Amino acid sequence: MTYQVTIIGGGPSGLMAAIAAAEQGVKTLLIDKGNKLGTKLAISGGGRCNVTNRLPEEEVIKHIPGNGKFLYSPFSVFNNYDIIDFFEGLGVALKEEDHGRMFPVSNKAKDVVQALLNRLDELNVEIRKKTPVEAIHYGDEEHQIILQSNEKITTKSVIIAVGGKAVPHTGSTGDGYAWAKKAGHTITELFPTEVPLISNDQFIKNKTLQGLSLRDVDVSVMNPKNKRIVTHRMDMLFTHFGLSGPAILRCSQYVVKEFMKGHKPVIIEIDAMPDKKENELLQEIIESTNDQSKKTFRNVMKGIVPERFLDHLLELIEVSHEEKAANISNQKIQSLVTHLKHFRIHVVDTQPIEKAFVTGGGVSIKEIIPNTMQSKLMHGLYFCGEILDIHGYTGGYNITSAMVTGRVAGMHAAWESLG
Repeated sequence: MTYQVTIIGGGPSGLMAAIAAAEQGVKTLLIDKGNKLGTKLAISGGGRCNVTNRLPEEEVIKHIPGNGKFLYSPFSVFNNYDIIDFFEGLGVALKEEDHGRMFPVSNKAKDVVQALLNRLDELNVEIRKKTPVEAIHYGDEEHQIILQSNEKITTKSVIIAVGGKAVPHTGSTGDGYAWAKKAGHTITELFPTEVPLISNDQFIKNKTLQGLSLRDVDVSVMNPKNKRIVTHRMDMLFTHFGLSGPAILRCSQYVVKEFMKGHKPVIIEIDAMPDKKENELLQEIIESTNDQSKKTFRNVMKGIVPERFLDHLLELIEVSHEEKAANISNQKIQSLVTHLKHFRIHVVDTQPIEKAFVTGGGVSIKEIIPNTMQSKLMHGLYFCGEILDIHGYTGGYNITSAMVTGRVAGMHAAWESLG
């Protein structure tokens, strides 16, 4: 069979690429090895599908610390606001939630996936599911895609949209890197981002704080010189293996980069009371202790942070539950304040890339033309989505990158195939 544009991978970027190509009127084929399209979309945003983010373009790019600046060019063709218009045009009403995150009003990811499938249907895109690709043979005029069934597909343009290595149960198992290498592309080092962190600290091993969330705290990654590399203020969670939750996921890639430099363990520091300066907090606690000297110190401190966290800190500074406020030295109070403002955890590893939400690294963006997503090394070859060395925080940023690069790749692959 011969096609003008063939897309491999039916995730957010592949679906967008197929729609964009077919809208240019070219014969389009979408191949996916899974038995469903859009599986990653269907589970994103906790099954509600965080389709994009409404923040201004500058802000969106800031939230894509892995080569986000590359996206200025594709954004000039199709951006996050265009994604919103695109879905509303398909009849999917969207609503805005905290930090600019956009969700379908129905709160159902499947409505988003269905709207894309309906559009593919309207445009007569040929879809082949359960169709693994064995190899790609690049040619001078056209390319040949060899399926595992030994069938050969001839195509003018090919778009590789197979994702990275994160969340492999959705089908992204790193298949595309070999095809990119065969065309001469460099794959930068792959690493997990947006990934939970592992610690062997005693309180983690003892599960002292397991299941406890700290809300709106400052979480910082420290370098070997004890300087902050990055700080994120969000919620976090203590788990049976270490740390998770939004603030931790955001910090994780900076931890991984320290590991890649040979620094281990990496210290994560939590400021449980980020709105209070240390001196201010110290004075307030000293005053409360003096005013309520007959009470136990634990009762005076109650409510300042979640109870289990407070109990753990009291244990660290060796203050029993029964000890009266009158007997607590200023030195002990100072020690408590230090723990409240600089609670430290030693991180020795991350969960594996398969447990990460996003893959860091991928096809080098230096080898991609930014406003077309075409390979600089091979005619008729395009890349989009997570296979590229682009990664963002969770919150609609990775899906935005996938959909924007997919849309741009699809349009240009179609135009090139008509050339």
